[in-house]
Amino acid sequence: AVVSTQSTGCEELNTAHYKIKCPKTKFSMVIPEVQTFLQNNPNRQTVILFGIEAHVCIQQTALDLLALGYKVHIVVDATSSRTDTDRFFAFQRMRQAGAHLTTSESMILGLAGASDHPNFRELQKLIRTEAAETNLLQFPCL
Repeated sequence: AVVSTQSTGCEELNTAHYKIKCPKTKFSMVIPEVQTFLQNNPNRQTVILFGIEAHVCIQQTALDLLALGYKVHIVVDATSSRTDTDRFFAFQRMRQAGAHLTTSESMILGLAGASDHPNFRELQKLIRTEAAETNLLQFPCL
């Protein structure tokens, strides 16, 4: 996992176990520290992205990772922008470039693999919590 030291506004996030912590000064997170981490872990061919500013930081990171040959998944209901228009066109552009768009529930259950996962009950509690409206259904071509 990678995290920036830019204020998240979510201090309850426990980042102690993250592999890389670096200052967020570029829009793309494909920075030397991350590139070195990826090069030193050649078995990691898939990257999952979510966060703020889909049309800037997430998009530029996704495009850079795709150019390097990584499979990129964007968790659309965990990724925002200041406006729905920016978010919609960012998702469109990333999909056209080869990124896979998915939802948090789909990603969580996909990573778990099956109901016999040791943490499946805890994961169920996460996805059963009522989700906030994402406004994504107003864009049927996504």
